[in-house]
Amino acid sequence: MSRRLFCEISPLTYTISVQKMRMIRHVKNCVSMIKFAETKGEPLPVLVFKHESLMRRRLGDVDMRLQENKVINLSLATSKINGVIIKPGEVFSFWKLVGSCTKRKGYLEGGTISGGRVSSDIGGGMCQFSNLIHWMVLHSPLTIVEHHHHEGIDMFPDYERKVPFGCGTSIMYNYLDYRFQNKSAFDFQLVVYTNKTHLCGELRASESLSESYHVQEEEAEFVKIDDVFYRKNTILRQVIDKRTGNEIFREIIKKSHAKVMYDESFIPEDKKVAYQ
Repeated sequence: MSRRLFCEISPLTYTISVQKMRMIRHVKNCVSMIKFAETKGEPLPVLVFKHESLMRRRLGDVDMRLQENKVINLSLATSKINGVIIKPGEVFSFWKLVGSCTKRKGYLEGGTISGGRVSSDIGGGMCQFSNLIHWMVLHSPLTIVEHHHHEGIDMFPDYERKVPFGCGTSIMYNYLDYRFQNKSAFDFQLVVYTNKTHLCGELRASESLSESYHVQEEEAEFVKIDDVFYRKNTILRQVIDKRTGNEIFREIIKKSHAKVMYDESFIPEDKKVAYQ
């Protein structure tokens, strides 16, 4: 039997561990030489990429009340980021802009994933926001400098999925952040907002890009091993020269091998492969 970590002993030790991690990140932010993006402005002229994400989704047996609360949480958080300009050399930090999601600020109990299980907490739903930002950043020359993922598990069956599995993010105030840096010579900007049904985002720039970016899924399949299904895929990104149409380079973003946590009846038959 493996020895339990300090944070696993009790709810109190978990809280102590979380506060410790938050304090460490706060100190690092204070002493670092990082220039964080803070300035906001009117929309920049060039649309680089846009995406929208359905806010109310059928996620297994998750209480729809948590979904409705998530809509409110997202509307509060988008106001903190909408219009932010990331100047050359600056770093975008999700938590530096959004801050803590507390009841005092109007945030409600929303769905979260903790320890590989569905849970809930005040401010739940922020992962959908960082997912949206991450997907847009992948379609740009911006450099991701901090990214965490719900490793090794596929929690929910696909429902109106537009982004390939494996392109998600995992964030936790403030020690699990989502960050990217602008190493280009011109400005980028995030325009984000909610409407009645979707979380919407635009990545904009001050100048046109000479390259286009394409992200796609390959080798997608569900493999049954020892009576358990695992989801596998490979996420590739291509960079194309807009002038010539030639591929400049391609890279593997991620290879997934995640345990399926839902009933196999939700797995498409044409994606199942021979048992191993």
